[in-house]
Amino acid sequence: MSTQALTEAVYYILLVLLEPKHGYGIMQEVEELSKGRIKLAAGTLYGALTNLQKKGWIVLVSEVKERKKKEYLITERGKKALEAEIRRLEELVNNGHKHLKK
Repeated sequence: MSTQALTEAVYYILLVLLEPKHGYGIMQEVEELSKGRIKLAAGTLYGALTNLQKKGWIVLVSEVKERKKKEYLITERGKKALEAEIRRLEELVNNGHKHLKK
């Protein structure tokens, strides 16, 4: 498992894919959770989804051909990457608090 930090966009994409979502739903929920900081363009999102599939962190779970919608879901491997990122962020916050209290 890589210990490399995730981008904020990838972090939120993985987080929202704890439940199956299609592209537009991912874009909306990421924007909402990030309080508008992250507004994913379609090309950016689909590039990220392709890379996440190649890493085995998400899978395509359904495709509705007549509507051209694909739904994605995080895998166990993706959940481990997300959990590692949460631990990394917690460490950053905890160390920051410790140093501010000095």
